[in-house]
Amino acid sequence: MPVPSEYQRATDDFYKFLIKVRDLSGFGSTHQAYTMMQGVLQTFRRRLELKDAILFAAVLPPVVRAVFVADWDTNEPIRPFEDRAVMTQEVLALRSRHNFSTRTAIRDVSLALRQCIDEEAFEQVLSKLPKGALEFWQV
Repeated sequence: MPVPSEYQRATDDFYKFLIKVRDLSGFGSTHQAYTMMQGVLQTFRRRLELKDAILFAAVLPPVVRAVFVADWDTNEPIRPFEDRAVMTQEVLALRSRHNFSTRTAIRDVSLALRQCIDEEAFEQVLSKLPKGALEFWQV
């Protein structure tokens, strides 16, 4: 079997996604977009049990999927879904001295992600996750 095309194009697709995040956020670089995207993914991940996180990861593009699971402390207590402003503060806490995330970080990343995935599959998975997951990714 040949290498699946999603893996052959993974790097190019990831940079297209980062450029979307960069542009939606008004950033000057994809480095700033990367930190914001990573913060949003980690914030969401902290609210899922492992089985739900694996289900969610399956609908992400390969490199975004890798960032989603990287450096995960699976012994960390699961947090509840909270007000978006509270969760945005959590996004901003990642590498806080070098984090330029916007106050609309979750929305910006969600919008960019939805432009790069099968949105129907994404919505189906979100509907199977705990209460608050769908609202987290609302644009």
